[in-house]
Amino acid sequence: MPDIPPTQTTLTTLEDPHRAGAPDGELEGRRGEVHRLAVEGRRAGIARRVGHVLCQGWLAVSRFEEVRRVSSSTLSLGHDAGAFYDLGWALHATGDGAGALESYGQALRLRRQVGDRAGEATTLNNIGLAHRARGDLGQALDHYGQALTLAQQVGNRAGEAATLNNIGGVHRARGDLGQALDLFGQALPILRQVGDRAGEAATLNNIGEVHRARGNLGQALDHYGQALRLARQVGDRAGEATTLNNIGLVHWARGDLDQALDHFGQALPLARQVGGRAVEAVTMFN
Repeated sequence: MPDIPPTQTTLTTLEDPHRAGAPDGELEGRRGEVHRLAVEGRRAGIARRVGHVLCQGWLAVSRFEEVRRVSSSTLSLGHDAGAFYDLGWALHATGDGAGALESYGQALRLRRQVGDRAGEATTLNNIGLAHRARGDLGQALDHYGQALTLAQQVGNRAGEAATLNNIGGVHRARGDLGQALDLFGQALPILRQVGDRAGEAATLNNIGEVHRARGNLGQALDHYGQALRLARQVGDRAGEATTLNNIGLVHWARGDLDQALDHFGQALPLARQVGGRAVEAVTMFN
């Protein structure tokens, strides 16, 4: 049965010190109205700031269609690195690799123009993600390597850990399971130290994948279970869908087909909700 690729860690820009997670309820509605009025009034600065806060919150909970709508609306007022970055993330998450690379490329150019090395590192990481999704592992490793160096230079520990995680995913794809496990193991304590629970969940999922590939199904289930709890806590529906699918694969390997079907059945509507068509297709096949 086909696997979903190891969970890749997508980075936020970390440029908004007031960002406190996903907007909800009345606050989300007010921000959405401010953004709409700013776009209508051609107030680019306000639209970019509020739109980026909205998008970063939505990205954290896999609301990709809203991100596409708001970031595209912001870009109608002119080029903006944050809007290009948010749009690239949403396009990547919903399977448009070419569109993601184009948007991330625009964000990278603008961030280099202003000397934003932290933003450059996060964008390079996500360009690596897009290449990885297209199967171009050499390009992915090249961009991850550039991102890792920059993240270490600017002291972005969360970015360093996320990029280590993604480099590990490439090594796993190449069959180098020992190197992959070592890189995931380097990333995990950093992510816990900085309190990045979504990144921690992704890394635990990836460690589970290595154990499953080695036939250590009990270890795989343990790590998947930890990842699933964290993904649910932070509202990462895309990560939850991927992990449920992987738990289903372990049960299938053990011959417990009812448990496998139950977990695939939980994963499928989540994948559809977030627009994850690749995950949806694999889950339907499974």
